[in-house]
Amino acid sequence: MKNQPQSCEKTLDEFNVELEDLRAYTNRSSEASPNERQSRELIDVFEKTHELALTVIKKYFAQIDIGPFSGSRDLTVEAFHADLIDDGKAWLDIIIDRIQYNPIYDIDTQEQFIINIKKKYLRLLEKFSDTMGKKLNE
Repeated sequence: MKNQPQSCEKTLDEFNVELEDLRAYTNRSSEASPNERQSRELIDVFEKTHELALTVIKKYFAQIDIGPFSGSRDLTVEAFHADLIDDGKAWLDIIIDRIQYNPIYDIDTQEQFIINIKKKYLRLLEKFSDTMGKKLNE
């Protein structure tokens, strides 16, 4: 028996749960200087939250017969054009930060990545949650 694909609404619910976890990790790591383990956990939760956001966008576009997309960059650009996100450049910056943070590259971007998560990216994801909630309730 085949499993039914998960709905956009259900995926948004999962995203919102992960967003709450990200808020908790962000608050916890801002209380003091995070150690290496806390920093890695924050980045892991952020990456999972961002992936779920992209999945929500992908499922939303599938519901309205738009797509497929070749990658997260193309999906992000289309989401900006569809008013699902309001700062396309900042969302593309997330993708760039995630690529640069990859351990394959020999540059230390962890500290700046964590600063960006706390000061910019969390806010973008919260705004996305609000926007998608409204879109799906239309």
